[in-house]
Amino acid sequence: MIIDVQHHYTPVELVTRPTTGKPTAEYTDGNPSYTFNPRISDLDAHIKDMDEAGIGAAVLTCNVGMDNLDMDVCRLINDRMKEAEEKYPGRFFSLAHAPAIGRDFADELKRCRDELGFQGTVMVSEPQGLGLDAPELEEYYRTASDLGFYVFVHPLLTSLSYTQLDNDYDLQRSIGREFSLVTATVRLINGGVLDRFPDLQVQMSHMAGGLAAILGRVRRHQEKEDLGIADHPRHGKLPEKDFMHYLRERLIFDTAGVTGEINAVKSALLEIPAERIVFASDYPQEIKTAGALKKFIDDIRALGDDGDTILDEAGRLRKAV
Repeated sequence: MIIDVQHHYTPVELVTRPTTGKPTAEYTDGNPSYTFNPRISDLDAHIKDMDEAGIGAAVLTCNVGMDNLDMDVCRLINDRMKEAEEKYPGRFFSLAHAPAIGRDFADELKRCRDELGFQGTVMVSEPQGLGLDAPELEEYYRTASDLGFYVFVHPLLTSLSYTQLDNDYDLQRSIGREFSLVTATVRLINGGVLDRFPDLQVQMSHMAGGLAAILGRVRRHQEKEDLGIADHPRHGKLPEKDFMHYLRERLIFDTAGVTGEINAVKSALLEIPAERIVFASDYPQEIKTAGALKKFIDDIRALGDDGDTILDEAGRLRKAV
């Protein structure tokens, strides 16, 4: 059974845009930050397209709750996610939504595991503007690890601080989100998060923003002695093991965010083993139709053994957590 590990769903109570039947964009600080697709609240449409594409089940997240400090909103999302699971048995699985900082996230994550039966949680690549190696996030990681949750890292949805991405050409979304994911991945590794929490499993969205394409440069800048920065307290910091260990043994990467472009998957496979990549579509935001879903699956399957592994690995991730 194929499991799509990145589907987006927004409960109707949280849809702030008028229903026009067409996609409508929201703006943050002058930049497009979110496009509302009417299908995002229509789980019957999800099921129909999944059936036509041959997808057995999907993992649900909600953009409204990924970095929301309002616990009432997060609880509402989690409850509606559970209702979706119960309405469509075996077709949907849900991730817990709770802020990565604050006083109440631990209780909500525990409720999501113990009462709702969730097995993972979602955070963004820059929660409240913090890097993923920030000390403020340690309790979140500790709580997730203690609960046996895996952590799904989605790109930040609001504006990034890099001003050259501002107010032109939809750069915040087209390039900025991938830049944010690459940065988040390097921070997780070099900041020692995976060393401090050896049982923590992390899924990086969008194949970590296409990190594989620039890994040669990233690896080069792990050579701190040769670059003359080994004695610097921040720039010289290294994880306990070789950088590639974390990509090949610790992190999970998903195929979402590339709008079904198979060349992006091929690029990732040059550096990342297929065993660490799981199938995801970003439906209905990036891939919007059953036909596009099926084509992406067929293109991945055409990769041969690696493609079969990617499609099977989604099921393995579910079993592992």
